[in-house]
Amino acid sequence: MCGIVGVLGHHEAAPILVEALKRLEYRGYDSAGIATVENGALDRRRAVGKLVNLSDLLVHEPLAGKSGIGHTRWATHGAPSVYNCHPHQAGPVAVVHNGIIENFRELREELSAAGYGFTTETDTETIALLTQMYMEAGDAPVDAAHKTLAKLDGAFALAFLFEGEEDLIVAARKGSPLAIGHGDGEMFVGSDAIALAPLTDEITYLEEGDSAVLTRTSLEIRNADGALANRAKKKIAIDSAQVDKGGYKHFMAKEIAEQPTVIGEAISHYLTQDGTDIALPAEIDFTKIDRLTMVACGTAFYACMTAKYWFEQLAQLPVEIDVASEFRYRDPVITKDTAALFVSQSGETADTLAALRYCEGKAEQILSVVNVATSSIARESDVALPILAGTEIGVASTKAFTCQLTVLLILALKAAKDRGTIEDSRYQELLTELRALPGIMNHALTIEAVTEKISRKLAEARDILFLGRGVMYPLAHEGALKLKEISYIHAEAYASGELKHGPIALIDKKVPVVVLAPRDGLFDKTVSNMQEVMARNGKVLLISDSKGLMEGGEGTWEAIAMPDADPVLTPILYAIPAQLLAYHTAVSKGTDVDQPRNLAKSVTVE
Repeated sequence: MCGIVGVLGHHEAAPILVEALKRLEYRGYDSAGIATVENGALDRRRAVGKLVNLSDLLVHEPLAGKSGIGHTRWATHGAPSVYNCHPHQAGPVAVVHNGIIENFRELREELSAAGYGFTTETDTETIALLTQMYMEAGDAPVDAAHKTLAKLDGAFALAFLFEGEEDLIVAARKGSPLAIGHGDGEMFVGSDAIALAPLTDEITYLEEGDSAVLTRTSLEIRNADGALANRAKKKIAIDSAQVDKGGYKHFMAKEIAEQPTVIGEAISHYLTQDGTDIALPAEIDFTKIDRLTMVACGTAFYACMTAKYWFEQLAQLPVEIDVASEFRYRDPVITKDTAALFVSQSGETADTLAALRYCEGKAEQILSVVNVATSSIARESDVALPILAGTEIGVASTKAFTCQLTVLLILALKAAKDRGTIEDSRYQELLTELRALPGIMNHALTIEAVTEKISRKLAEARDILFLGRGVMYPLAHEGALKLKEISYIHAEAYASGELKHGPIALIDKKVPVVVLAPRDGLFDKTVSNMQEVMARNGKVLLISDSKGLMEGGEGTWEAIAMPDADPVLTPILYAIPAQLLAYHTAVSKGTDVDQPRNLAKSVTVE
């Protein structure tokens, strides 16, 4: 959501700040602002809406100064408005903030008792006012900032700018990421390296609980205990035409390639150190749950569809799944022994959040699987499970989807163990397979060359069908969605067994049919359905493992060989060919891969 930038530079800060904020637009925002220090004077400009509105304001009301901070805001506390927009200023200090200050009400009461008034509805204003209070009591700017940080509960990334201090920014992080950029006699702050790449290729990432004091020639970092900390500088890959893509042509390609790494991090986060058990960040007792209701939108909904198989087959736990935009309107019955689980990458999806609120007071427990730990959905859940995918810039979700699947599988295994529906030997076997999954996914990424070749043919089609059975059925839907999103080719998914109940009428020699079929217990049935397609001149692209291709690949139009994996894990693994086919088909058609038309990364309106 929100984005932060900061500059201690040699040139006018305002245009640099605005340009850096543009690089954070993917996060979603409703207003933007900057503050600078010039000849000791602190001033700011803020505007509601897109960054162009702030740019227009700066034309008419320029803001001078070579030191500054900037922010794109996605409203949490208080509606979008100029007075709620960051930076917030209180006397000699201006602050920009990502995250939520959980104890802001108590802080407001303390400030009110001390005689300080409020001009906004935000939690962030308390940060600026606290710092002002300490400075007016005689503390130096850095000391005042540190005293303020010690008072804050919640998650935040912060940057402070001070009146009379043209060579100072104080930054801090707890829960929300923040990076420091090193220049030649310049220093920078950003929510991530994307904002800073045009300015520097040397980045220091603050770790959890860190605070930093920046000047143009120095950086002092202290850890959560207040001790001096050494944080490594990292080089980031920069290309003048493809900034922050790490050498990839598109962010989507980079994010596909990142999946083994982020999935490995998610697995490590949820398993014990020896890898022989699951350790959730909070207690979920599945023995008290008789039914699970899962709600999501888009790609996250297909993650839920997949997880339904896992929960029911492994844990024998009945599961209902709903599209979030429809959930409330059917007046669903939520019994006292029902747990409600909500899946959202951004954690701010309006329909999903509304569904969560419908379940409040009705469900036994409200769970969420999210990528943004400070999001509304996470905050309003009894237990929020982070997927740890990192920032995903491409609108078409890739690594967030597979991380959602990974966390949902771990949760299903926890349910199975709690409910006594899985033998310990099988439980340990699946944990072993899970730990091996990142390596198998690295192997799966070697199919890219063949998928690129096949995709050039797919790009000529007007309609494409995806087929799957069992856990591959939701993957067929996800594959079709990916293709539609970024290539604009009409694609539909069907359960393989449903083909003869109508969709087979669409089959002809012009319609490619992508069949997702690992060699599992349903393979023979899927191959029979595939033969029905080929008998009608359908062009079948079979995606299977080596044994599956050997037994069922004869007569297919094209084939993609996948590595072997336990059937329980194949939905995560087989997401890779679905993603690569969509990506390379879109590239062949010349469409906008990372920002497809009519779509947004986070849908925050119903």
